[in-house]
Amino acid sequence: MQIERPVYEELEEILRGVDLPRGALVEQRVETPPTLTDIREGVREALRSVELPTGRVAIGVGSRGVARISEIVAALVEALKEAGAEPFVVPAMGSHGASTAQGQARVLAHLGVSEDRIGCPVRATMETVKLGETPTGVAVYMDRNAHEGDSVVVVNRVKPHTAFRGTVESGPTKMLAIGLGKQRGAHSIHAAGWENIHRTIPEAARVAVGSGKVAFGLATVENAHEEPCRVAAIPAADLEAGEAPLLEEAKRNLARLPFDDIDVLVVDEIGKNVSGDGADPNVTGRYPTAAASGGPRVERMVYLGLTEETGGNANGLGMADVVTERLVAAMDRPSTYMNALTSTAPQPVKIPMTMPTDEMAIAAALTMCAGVTSSEARLVRIQNTLRLGQMWASEALLEEVEGDGRLTVVEEPWPMRFGEDGSLL
Repeated sequence: MQIERPVYEELEEILRGVDLPRGALVEQRVETPPTLTDIREGVREALRSVELPTGRVAIGVGSRGVARISEIVAALVEALKEAGAEPFVVPAMGSHGASTAQGQARVLAHLGVSEDRIGCPVRATMETVKLGETPTGVAVYMDRNAHEGDSVVVVNRVKPHTAFRGTVESGPTKMLAIGLGKQRGAHSIHAAGWENIHRTIPEAARVAVGSGKVAFGLATVENAHEEPCRVAAIPAADLEAGEAPLLEEAKRNLARLPFDDIDVLVVDEIGKNVSGDGADPNVTGRYPTAAASGGPRVERMVYLGLTEETGGNANGLGMADVVTERLVAAMDRPSTYMNALTSTAPQPVKIPMTMPTDEMAIAAALTMCAGVTSSEARLVRIQNTLRLGQMWASEALLEEVEGDGRLTVVEEPWPMRFGEDGSLL
């Protein structure tokens, strides 16, 4: 069958008639613990609860957007040197950084974890050493450079995981089990099944601790503003028990959307520096596995672009219903697909309905909200899932805003504005 005109022209004709809602800029006030003002002193205070190792100490650092990570690592390096150690940093990020040593070193450098910033070498490799197996036969691996050192310290933020629930989720325990295992170790843990991962991670971490290599974990907890509010050093033998209460604190601190029911959620940008899943499912309510749940009900979700920091890794785009061509064009497929191969979760890397402009993407999402008119549409726009202090909320939500003491309208309603190229302003 011959098509006489480009399909996008027909789509434009359909979507041009969609009346997008007006909305207001809303500010959200969240009660949360105060930010640590002196990171160096916070780290040094935490380290008083553990014995600092000497010799060659490998410091595992991951790829997540841990707030002020370079300051935290620099303070740790300083303290270890004072204790007589020879510290060096190793990437502890599974398959991230396109699963190459050079890529992982670049990720750390981009986060400020470079030799000139932290005061010690960064040694990257994808080679691993098998440490043993869990009671259920899952192989556990460790970065070869870390294993060849005299001891290992891991530095990580404690937070709710994006794909499972357990007594420990994201934090030093997971970094021992998955991050330090590189691609091979990360795949080994994930291949044991998402329904088992809440048990597999602690079991694998116990194998790592049992190797005698691990000295302690340095954990941070962040407040609702994504700033460190606590630093804790946990001896290797007490890692699980010490991390569990920090996870509960992190859950209480997590900033969330103030609406339980949303027709269209528009997210300006996703990226690995925001969340392992591009946008944090704990915020969006869209999870890549059945092993986690919670958050708002979002009928349709739109992702508009990628962060620069993610380096083309678009993991998580598959959780949206509509994305833009500029997002897909910026996608580095090999690094994105490596996430799926490692985590055994293909849904987050599937490419959804793709529209040429932001305006068409939002109109398409609203069109697919059956039975919802423009004036009724509960539409929310955020920059990303880390930035929830301000958001754009449609007029249908403003009565709810007025009844919530945490929310304030800071700019009166206006129509959604787009540039000549259809990009959202």
